[in-house]
Amino acid sequence: MQHMMRMLTIESGINDRTPLGAAESPKAGFSLFELMIVVAIISTILAIAIPSYMEGLNTARIVKATGDIQMMSVKIDFYRLAHNEYPTTLADVMYDDREDPWGYPYEYLRMQGPKTNGARKDKNLHPLNSDYDLYSVGRDGDSNLPITAKASRDDIIRANNGRFVGLAENY
Repeated sequence: MQHMMRMLTIESGINDRTPLGAAESPKAGFSLFELMIVVAIISTILAIAIPSYMEGLNTARIVKATGDIQMMSVKIDFYRLAHNEYPTTLADVMYDDREDPWGYPYEYLRMQGPKTNGARKDKNLHPLNSDYDLYSVGRDGDSNLPITAKASRDDIIRANNGRFVGLAENY
């Protein structure tokens, strides 16, 4: 009987030392070097893709804020036509709870005649608008009155009484 089992083992190619179900190839899996190469390739791809994605996301937020300011400007202008004056606050046109894409409230200032205290200013320190200021403080959430200040470069502004709406650094 033992001779018969030995013959059966030899014929089937099963070795006494090979565990049942084990691969015949001595190489099973990946080496540490191969795994390190894969991790390096994935890291390189992510190092390129993530900043591009973040910049694209910021560009989309700028476009959204620009659209919001244009839409609010239309509503403010309709208010002026109906009431013969600009609204005192954004609450008068139901936009007091509106936030920009970065989560900050939109800023609004009605101009009253020659009084322009608190108005946004260009590089020559002239007010950007003569009717009202409407802007987003941008990605950093910080702003100064002159748009040339570093804190104001990322603001989304309305200038020239609505003829320009966009990024302050492009004005």
